[in-house]
Amino acid sequence: MRKRQAKKRPLLPDPRFNDQLVTRFVNMMMWDGKKSVAFKVFYDAIDIVESKKTDEEKTALETWKDALSNVMPHVEVRSRRVGGATFQIPMQIRPDRKVSTAMKWLISYSRKRNEKSMAQRLASEILAAAKEEGAAVKKRVDTHKMAEANKAFSHFRF
Repeated sequence: MRKRQAKKRPLLPDPRFNDQLVTRFVNMMMWDGKKSVAFKVFYDAIDIVESKKTDEEKTALETWKDALSNVMPHVEVRSRRVGGATFQIPMQIRPDRKVSTAMKWLISYSRKRNEKSMAQRLASEILAAAKEEGAAVKKRVDTHKMAEANKAFSHFRF
């Protein structure tokens, strides 16, 4: 490699929960650099989760973290050319990539829902994912199925 690997910039923890993971999620959700709008959407969604959740022992933030870990994939398939044929090879995922993939899926499937505001969409996707259902969890299940189906090619690992 000619260039050095970019070094990770430190993230500021968010104002309300003092949590870096929240900031990372909000940064992914943000459009056109409008961070305060993204924070408002996230906090509104968390408030909706707080009012709608069934499990009383858990805070809304813990519910969100559960949802995130339920969406997290553990293996994924990567394409690799071997002698003119392209194989889908199952590979383990790095921890930081697991988290960012989970966040991306949660956000993109929230955006595809049809509630009125983004906060409501996000809240209902979080509640669904916390109960092991919803589109984002289905995506994780499909990814795992794909890896399971292509297990025979795992000896081609790079």
